[in-house]
Amino acid sequence: MQLKINLTGKYVVIRVLFNKKGGVGKSSLAVNLAAISASQGFRTLILDLDTQCNTTSYLNALGASAENTIAALFEQTITFHLRRRPALEYCQPTQIDNLYIIPGSERLSELESELHSRHKIYKLREALGSLSKEFDHIYIDTAPALNFYSLSALIAADRCLIPIDCDDFSRQGLYSLQQKISEIKEDHNADLEIEGIIANQFLANANLPKQIINELIDEGYPVLPEYISQSVKMRESHQAKKPLIALAPKHKLTRSLVAIFELLDNGKAAR
Repeated sequence: MQLKINLTGKYVVIRVLFNKKGGVGKSSLAVNLAAISASQGFRTLILDLDTQCNTTSYLNALGASAENTIAALFEQTITFHLRRRPALEYCQPTQIDNLYIIPGSERLSELESELHSRHKIYKLREALGSLSKEFDHIYIDTAPALNFYSLSALIAADRCLIPIDCDDFSRQGLYSLQQKISEIKEDHNADLEIEGIIANQFLANANLPKQIINELIDEGYPVLPEYISQSVKMRESHQAKKPLIALAPKHKLTRSLVAIFELLDNGKAAR
C-alpha cells in the first residue's frame, strides 16, 4: 500500500467506515476515532457523506454555511466557476482541537444522479489527494448503501473499517460486502484494504455474538480483537454533542475506542 505523506513528512491514512447495513454505528465510530486521533495531537479531518448528517450533528456543525458543505464541494465539479475553491476551504474547525470536518448536506441526494452521469466518481479522491498534504488522519463516514458517494469514498480511501452488530444479518451482509470491496479494489483502487471488522454493541454475556465473532475469525475475516460494548454512554455522548474522549475520557467504552485507535495507528489491526 502506497500511503501518502503530508507536509510534515508523516504518513497520511484515509479510512472509510462502511457497511450497507444501517444501525451498526458507523457515524459513532467515525466521530470517536477521529476525536481520539485529534486528542493525541494528530491533525485530523472527518467527512460526512451521509445525507442523514449524523456525524455533522454529533460534532455540532449543522449550522455550517451551505457553501462549506460536502455538497458544495461536489457541486463545483459540475458547475462553471471562474475560481474553483480548493478543498481545504471546505474544512471547518470543530469543538475538538485538531479536528476538522467537511459537513454533510441533504443536498447530496439532489446532486447524485448528475454527478454519476458526468462520471465524477474520482473527484473525491482528487480532493483528498490535495488534503492529504494538510492532515495526518482522514476519516470518511458513509450512508448504509453502496451509492455514488460510498463508492467515491471507497475509491478514495486506503483502508476500510466495517462495523457490525454481531447478528446473522450482519454476517450474511459481510460476505457480499467483501466481494464488492474486492471488485472496487480490482477495478478502481488497488490500494484499498479491509483494515478491520469492528464488533459494535457487543453483548459479552450473550452466546450468539461470541459465536458469530468466532465463526468470522475462523473464516479468516480480520475482526479486531477489541470489541465495543453496548452502553447508554454513547447515546449520552450523542445528546451532549461531545465525543466520548471529551465527555467521559475514563469510561470503559472510551477506553475500548482508544484501544481500537491504537491498534490501527500502530499497524496491529487484524489482517
